[in-house]
Order: sequence, then structure tokens, then C-alpha cells
Amino acid sequence: MAAESSAGAAVRRMRLGSQGLEVSAQGLGCMGMSAFYGPPKPEADMVALIRHAVRSGVTFLDTSDVYGPFTNEILLGKALEDGMRQKVELATKFGIRYSNGVRDICGDPAYVRAACDASLQRLGVDCIDLYYQHRVDTRVPIEVTMGELKKLVEEGKIKYIGLSEASASTIRRAHAVHPITAVQLEWSLWTRDAEEDIIPTCRELGIGIVAYSPLGRGFFSSGPKILESLSERDFRKTNPRFQPENLETNALIFERVNEMAARKGCTPSQLALAWVHHQGSDVCPIPGTTKIENFNQNVGALSVKLTPQEMAELESYAAAVKGDRYPSGMSTWRNSETPHLSSWKGE
Repeated sequence: MAAESSAGAAVRRMRLGSQGLEVSAQGLGCMGMSAFYGPPKPEADMVALIRHAVRSGVTFLDTSDVYGPFTNEILLGKALEDGMRQKVELATKFGIRYSNGVRDICGDPAYVRAACDASLQRLGVDCIDLYYQHRVDTRVPIEVTMGELKKLVEEGKIKYIGLSEASASTIRRAHAVHPITAVQLEWSLWTRDAEEDIIPTCRELGIGIVAYSPLGRGFFSSGPKILESLSERDFRKTNPRFQPENLETNALIFERVNEMAARKGCTPSQLALAWVHHQGSDVCPIPGTTKIENFNQNVGALSVKLTPQEMAELESYAAAVKGDRYPSGMSTWRNSETPHLSSWKGE
């Protein structure tokens, strides 16, 4: 039977990329604690959850300045007080900002530096372990943005550089300026766009892969029932895959995954997460949650073993997924470099 709790389940360590960063083999996406998935959750509860994660061995924490905006970084800063900072690998991001109430993507060097300084202050740290460009600014050559990030590494403000949802060609150009340690992208049983060219490019260059939304934005945790618990402020209310015209088909996918999980003695979320883990030793999924019991269950996925036949069976179920990743109205967040990858971001 798969582990339902983190008690006694060792979280292995892994090398992320080829520049020396070592992280827990599963991370914690912190976005939903503060933004996009309904109202912010109680601060004390989230601090307790983050510290529980670290004590359990999940030490790779993921946030961004746009989550809130800003409030998620402040939350992490509070959770990392009292000596906790030294026990974690801290990742945050820059690049999406609000200008006069309008979402904008910016990779200008002056902005990069100002964003980094502001994140350091909110997080209450003197160095960020992994600093991602959250979205590529197609108006600014990636070499220019990377030049400023390279300076921040040299100054000791950041240790490693990452990109989020960049195209294969941009990854190559960026990596030529300064080694990229990790590329973050949406990768799950039902979101596999990146496998065509982005994943192979990362592997060719020795870049680690961080998979956000590995549970299909929570769908593989409870299936269509998840809609009953979503607040009106939850982004997923507008997600095409959660809409009635697509939900009937997608609910069948969940049923089949659930049936297979029952055969294996694990939960459907553990099974879906295990599928991501089995993509390779260079892949680190970062499922998000706001509940300790769900966190414990996610850690249990590390104990679930899948055969190649079981992997293929799962993929055959999910091949029928209906609906785009994002609503058409979120086009302002789309990454024009990779039109098949919308650019609204969430772990």
C-alpha cells in the first residue's frame, strides 16, 4: 500500500541541472496559499504547512513576486525565520508585473535588478537559490536579460538561473550567455506539450526540469468533485478543462486513473504524481497544496512504482483530454514564443 503520510517516507535528494544545485526530489508550489486559487489562506496555517514540509524533507520551495502580488514571498519570508532558511532551496521568479492595472511582461535589465532586490527584501534573505524569468519578454533579446542575471550571480544575489515556459530556441540562446540550471513548465499526465522539443533541448544541455501543476490543477486529486469546493475567486472556475462541455470526457479519465490507483493500493493523486516522477531523474515536480494531509499524501507518491506497461496505460487514458490549458481571455499572459503554451502560470 502506498504511503498516505510522510512519516517514515524518506524524500530523496536530486541534482537539478548540471551547475551543482541539489534539491528534494519533490518540491512545494506555494502559489495557491496566496493567489489565484481563491482567497489567501490563513497565514499561521500556511507557515505551519511550509515548516512541516521542510521537516518532512521537502525543502525545494517555489514562489514568485506576482503571487499576490508580493504576498506569497512575504509569507515565505515569515516561514523561513528562526533558522529555517538554511534548510531550504528557495526559488522565486520575476517578469510578470502589473503596470497601471494591466499585466505586462518585462525583461529589461533595470527591471530585472529592481525585481531581484525587492524579492530579496520581501523574502528576508540575502541570496535567492534559483531565480527564474517567469515569462520571456519578446521585446528584449534574451541575451540582454541574461546578461543582467549573470551580473546578479556574480554579485552573490542569486545562485542559479532558471527560465519558465521558454521556447527551445530561447533556452539555447540564454544558456549560451550563462548556464541555465532549470526550466519550469507545466507537465502532467494530461499536459504534455513540452515533450516534443523543450524537454529534449533541456536534456541535451544538462538543464533540470521542474514540473508545475503535476496534478492537473488538482483534478487528479478528486476529479470533477473538486468543482464543488472552488470559491468564486478561483481561476479554475474558468479553466476550459473544468467546463461542462469538456468535463464529462475528463471525468472518465479520472475514473480510469482512480480505478488503476485502487488496484495499486494508492490514491489517484499519488498515481498521477508518480507518473511525473517516472519521467526521469532530472524531473522535479512541485505540487502545490494548502493542507498538511494533502501534502503528506503527495509525499507518498515517491513510494509508488510504475512499470512501463502501467505508464503506457495511464497515458492512453489521458490522451482523450478535452479543453485548452487556459481560457482564451487570458491571451495577455500567453507566451508569444510558444503559442501552444499559454503563459498564465500556476504550480
